[in-house]
Amino acid sequence: MTATPATPAVSHAPVHAAEPVGDASDALPGGTVDAVVIGGGAAGLNGALMLARSRRSVVVIDARTPRNAPAEGVRGLLGLDGVPPAELLARGRAEVRHYGGRVVTGEVTAAAPAAPSAEGDPRFTVTLTGGGTLRARRLLVATGLRDVLPDVPGLAEHWGHGVVHCPYCHGWEVRGEPLGVLATGPASLHHALLFRQLTDDLVYFTHTTELDQEARARFAARGIRVVDTPVAAVESDGGGITGVRLSDGQAVPRRVLAVASALWARTEGLDGLRLPTEDLPGGMTGRRLTSGTAGVTEVPGVWVAGNATDPNAQVGASAAAGALAGAHMNADLARADTEAALAAAR
Repeated sequence: MTATPATPAVSHAPVHAAEPVGDASDALPGGTVDAVVIGGGAAGLNGALMLARSRRSVVVIDARTPRNAPAEGVRGLLGLDGVPPAELLARGRAEVRHYGGRVVTGEVTAAAPAAPSAEGDPRFTVTLTGGGTLRARRLLVATGLRDVLPDVPGLAEHWGHGVVHCPYCHGWEVRGEPLGVLATGPASLHHALLFRQLTDDLVYFTHTTELDQEARARFAARGIRVVDTPVAAVESDGGGITGVRLSDGQAVPRRVLAVASALWARTEGLDGLRLPTEDLPGGMTGRRLTSGTAGVTEVPGVWVAGNATDPNAQVGASAAAGALAGAHMNADLARADTEAALAAAR
């Protein structure tokens, strides 16, 4: 298996300001806790919620830099459609704390296995920015992913508004608009067909990619216009995107651009865990953390949930994955507790 790759040297992903801290950071506990959750998004918080409700000592390490920070609302989440991302996460932190869990604001600089217990139960050491240290029996990695955009001037600053990536997250909000798909690879072909459902005015910019005759025929049948001249820049009027400027100087009016970004699992500080990774399937560009049923990994005592292992998961699916991982972690801890009690009784 391969080790976790370093972050790409050149990243054209949008830079998100950290979410304003609306609630105080909890103090680091002493001793060894049952679980440390690395990542305070939907997956991490729901995993922590399940553990805390099972009377497990759990600490969430939250960097407060959620991927969906630029979005106005979380879409497709039953009962909470349109809730602002920051509000949803604030509710989640409060719920974890209600059951005794802790949420610590910070970033992990190192995480690695430590000497196991006498019974062979796993142990981990997690180091935070500023030098704080945690000791844990189990880890849940829910760090999410990083979107890496093409290096096109004017593109990144409109991320999450005029530049979108998911027809299910943003599609209804941009329905009927003059829309363009900026191709980045094979995944963009599928992208175009999904966004065609949302608008009758769709232009596919091949940019630096190739488009075969079969794909061109399919696009023509659906009324999708193809532009083969590379895109030089995204233009705006201060209120949003107005179009794209091609390398030959021609301007193509558009109000929205859809881009299939490259997706890289966020693994900073996790090299010591030696978690395996794999390329993304389905023509997508990037890498994810490899996991099995309920987020179990090849590293004993470590689970992973959310976009770090499933880039296609929306908020609801990520939260569900975190909950399932948390439940399996609690079951694994219960097994270890029983083995320790049995050994002591003997």
